[in-house]
Amino acid sequence: MIYFCIPTRDEAATVGLVLWKIRQAMSGSSREYQLLVGDDGSTDATAEVLAPYANVLPISVIRHEQPLGYAATVERLLKEALEQSDRHKRDSAILLPADFTIDPAELDEFLKKLDSGADLVVGEATVEGEADRGRRLVRRWAPRLLGRRVRVRGVRDIVSGVAAFRLVALRQAFRDRPDRWLATDGWAARAELLAWAAAGARQVESVAITERADRRQRPSRTTPWPLARELWHARGQLVAPTVQSASLRERPARAVPRSKEAA
Repeated sequence: MIYFCIPTRDEAATVGLVLWKIRQAMSGSSREYQLLVGDDGSTDATAEVLAPYANVLPISVIRHEQPLGYAATVERLLKEALEQSDRHKRDSAILLPADFTIDPAELDEFLKKLDSGADLVVGEATVEGEADRGRRLVRRWAPRLLGRRVRVRGVRDIVSGVAAFRLVALRQAFRDRPDRWLATDGWAARAELLAWAAAGARQVESVAITERADRRQRPSRTTPWPLARELWHARGQLVAPTVQSASLRERPARAVPRSKEAA
């Protein structure tokens, strides 16, 4: 089972297209899939757009009445995937945005990497169509602003927000953080999530993707210099994960039902 985890807030113009593109991408596959959409307090027509898809797609919508932020929404989606799955070693979750800056047609390479044994696959983006030079610079310098605690060996782009996780690796990574996984939000939380997931993974791979900023239909929520300051201050909240991958198979996670240990 592949769980597509899609955080959204005020993405009524694009979220339906993303769901339909995922359906097209999976139409030629024998894999089962489930769409998990996290509506983080949208004030536009996102809820109305999502409603009809329940009749034609395998979808669960988790809604926050008030915005809780990117990190809280992503955490809830990934925990929902862990809860729904009874085969953590086999099943995976793919995280991608609802703004259609990433075309789901590119996800085939992520699935191939998972099939070849990867526990974490990171999308490293080439950004096209970004008119704001300041945002381009902050994106380039984000890893340095965030510091060493969220570095992932072999991965250059740690803030794309696009990644695939084998559920057993995700469970392993956060076994000592059962309540709140992420201490930061926004771009910093994207990097924090990857760093911790990598600590629970035996094999980390990356896939080159294209991020089309000009396809975003809503105004950007980031302004360059406040974002740079936010990333710089976030490094003080980050905790370097403990490397746990050596025991991924041998050591079961705490308080996991026996039914979820099946391979």
